Amino acid sequence: MRPLELITPLLLSVYLLWAHPRPIYVRWIPAAALIVILLHLATEGYRWQMIPIYALIVILTVTALMKIQSPADWKPLASTLTFGLLALLTAIPILLPVPAIPNPSGPFAIGTRIYELTDDSRRELYSGREEARRFMIQVWYPSAAAASDQRAPWMPDANIYAPAIARHIHLPSFFLDHLALVKMTAFKESKVASSENPFPVILFSHGWNGFNAQNTGQALELASHGFIVIGVQHTYGAVVTVFPDGDVALNNPNALPDGAPDDEYETAAQVLANQWADDLGFTLDFMKSQNENSSSPFFEKLDLNRVGAYGHSTGGGAAIQFCGTDPRCKALLGQDPFMRPVSHEVIDGGVTQPSFFMFSQTWADILDSRNNELFNRFYPNVKEPFGEIAVAGTAHYDFTDLPLLSPLAPQLGLKGPINGKRVVAIVNDYLLSFFELTLNGKANDLFNSQTPKYEEVKFIYEEK
Repeated sequence: MRPLELITPLLLSVYLLWAHPRPIYVRWIPAAALIVILLHLATEGYRWQMIPIYALIVILTVTALMKIQSPADWKPLASTLTFGLLALLTAIPILLPVPAIPNPSGPFAIGTRIYELTDDSRRELYSGREEARRFMIQVWYPSAAAASDQRAPWMPDANIYAPAIARHIHLPSFFLDHLALVKMTAFKESKVASSENPFPVILFSHGWNGFNAQNTGQALELASHGFIVIGVQHTYGAVVTVFPDGDVALNNPNALPDGAPDDEYETAAQVLANQWADDLGFTLDFMKSQNENSSSPFFEKLDLNRVGAYGHSTGGGAAIQFCGTDPRCKALLGQDPFMRPVSHEVIDGGVTQPSFFMFSQTWADILDSRNNELFNRFYPNVKEPFGEIAVAGTAHYDFTDLPLLSPLAPQLGLKGPINGKRVVAIVNDYLLSFFELTLNGKANDLFNSQTPKYEEVKFIYEEK
């Protein structure tokens, strides 16, 4: 809960648990709580999870003020029952909090910008219309933020994204409306930081039914250490895409046809991965044009000779496909990479870039899965392998920000039993260290399987 949200039930608890008869000044406590909640509405913002507490505050304020001039007091049993009701009502905003994206550890402030890209050389495959491929990107970058700059929302167009995400994780569509209140440690369209040398670039590809901001915490961490990170929103593969003109593109389930025969499924998946890899490539083309445009905020700020790519799930497969076919990619990292969309040419030919792969325990433990079969076929063909690890206690979405949605994330299937802060520390350390090593030449021993830094991490590539 946010600070003023938390103060309110604490004040009401003091009032309800105070021994009877209550002094006059104690009977003013609900009125004080009402003032706090008005400040909350003005500064933190309304959310539906707090409605029962709003109502209880009004009721207790009215009844308490009515009794100020009366020597009578409510019976202790009534106060006890009301306190029990307060505890129950307070559980709602606790279990569905306003997520807090972790603050990054680097020295740079962070800016963010959003662009719409149209690739006229490619036809859109999944809209059912004759039109060019159109998609969105979000850029997180080291910033020289000014005091007047505004913090950016985690999720632009949350009124559209939040219901789509809720439905995807099998919750009522209104359950995540409060995601519109989430701000991140990044400033909207702030100035790019000055630097003696241009910044390396990292492309991020989200998973099937994901979105480009699903790993914002990782993007912020990288940007705070001097990387320019670009999240690509793969239209019709994302859970939903919202364009500046108001067009909304929902996920097209036919692009990755669940339940289809294996050969049909993998053919469709490889078409999808090629499209996503081309999205990554076109994004680099766009950023190159920005780097050469004197009116662009990124003019001469990008080092396009130092380009990394990483992705989660289907986006991990797309990152592999991209690095296997585009020599501009200089470093590759996969988080539970979904291998079925990767072409057989890349699986059997491997990739030449330094490469590192992180698996959740739930994916690594299914030894005979089709995904592990394909990865085991691919990994020996990687020319510069930096290792393959599994993180104990993790599930597939532990590599994203989605576990922040609720303390009930394990019950919702959004994370494993590992402590959330611990998995963020582990994943961010490997992610940042890998790109610092491969793109910036900063040596570290994190990838030495003989001296693991974290007891939860197991290097598994040597056991195959």
